[in-house]
Amino acid sequence: MTVVDFPYGTSHLKLDIPSSRLQAVLLSKVHGFRRRAPESELVLQALESPIGSPRLAELVKDRPNVVYLASDHTRPVPTKVIFPPVVEEIRRANPKATITVLISTGSHRGSTKAELEAKFGPGTLAGHRTEIHDCDASDMVKVGTLPSGGDFSVNRLAVEADLLIAEGFIEPHFFAGFSGGRKSVFPGVTDRAGVMYNHCSAFIDHQRSRTGILEGNPIHRDMIHAAKAVNLAFIVNVVLDSDKKVIAAFAGHFDQAHLAGVDFLSGLCGVPSTPADIVVAANGGYPLDQNIYQAVKGMTAAEANLKPGGVLIMAARCEDGHGAEGFYQTFKAEKDLRRMMEAFLARDKGQTVPDQWQSQILARILLKHQVVMVTEAPRQMVEEFQFKWAPDLRAALETADALIGHDRGSITAIPDGVGVIVT
Repeated sequence: MTVVDFPYGTSHLKLDIPSSRLQAVLLSKVHGFRRRAPESELVLQALESPIGSPRLAELVKDRPNVVYLASDHTRPVPTKVIFPPVVEEIRRANPKATITVLISTGSHRGSTKAELEAKFGPGTLAGHRTEIHDCDASDMVKVGTLPSGGDFSVNRLAVEADLLIAEGFIEPHFFAGFSGGRKSVFPGVTDRAGVMYNHCSAFIDHQRSRTGILEGNPIHRDMIHAAKAVNLAFIVNVVLDSDKKVIAAFAGHFDQAHLAGVDFLSGLCGVPSTPADIVVAANGGYPLDQNIYQAVKGMTAAEANLKPGGVLIMAARCEDGHGAEGFYQTFKAEKDLRRMMEAFLARDKGQTVPDQWQSQILARILLKHQVVMVTEAPRQMVEEFQFKWAPDLRAALETADALIGHDRGSITAIPDGVGVIVT
């Protein structure tokens, strides 16, 4: 037997897998990477040697209105490690500058006071204006037209900033290629209509809109355009290990520094495709497995390793339930997956509805594979998504064996489905 650990919320689940059945345990090398210095030192080094940009201290001179784009509660960005040294460098060069913290929620719900306190650390936000982006706000500024043809507007605070800075973390992203960099602006502080256009069914269906792909990716192209349009001047992006600790940091020009981080990560997170009858996956634990919506990301890594007709077992705690009402209602209302997919693909870019992209990707998976969920989400909700429900991983494996018709099927394990690129 081989015991495999799967992150689950803030804890772990274990599964004993017969060695004769186990094909591989696919893990990014970031999990065993030994950082060269403490987290805070890595961020300081990045700030001292920015990529493609002058130092932040140079940029902030004579810039009284600084806006800092911070991630929201759904992202494991270690803001308490990044924000203080950024503020310190700004203050040394321009002590009178006003620093406004704008939480880049995209279309997520707003972060609570407790969630922000946990991200920034107790008292860190004192003395700074803090605003939470609302993608449906009426006072956003129309910036222009995306390369894909849709109009987009951006939060007024970001547009009117004298200096716009963003934090972020870089990981594989299931349709934007990689997270980080330009995503702090788009979709971070963009209007809903612009995001809807960018996340249209044609782009989600595009063969370049996949994990680990930037070149030729139409979703990425729009995001780059938006960041340029609002003059995102400086980023601090990090790469994290499985404990959500910084192992590398990249600061400077929003695209050049991001690409340097992408190059670093790509060398660590590529895993060989290992097709199996059953893939057992998790979403890397908290905060990335807070809801079913987020868990779809990890399912795409499993999808890439499943044999035709194979079964996907997903372990995601999902204490927040489904995570997006439109996503949930789509599966509750329509039980014919082929009809659902046909409706998505028939929609014009300008007709995209909230959460359609996530529904489309999940429908794509479910049209090929049965999914068994181990989760804290209510069983009825789980079954509305056409998943099989299981109380634990052992029971899930028994269900998967029954679905494939025997208990000798090959198994591939992916403990962090959002952290790998299947090659």
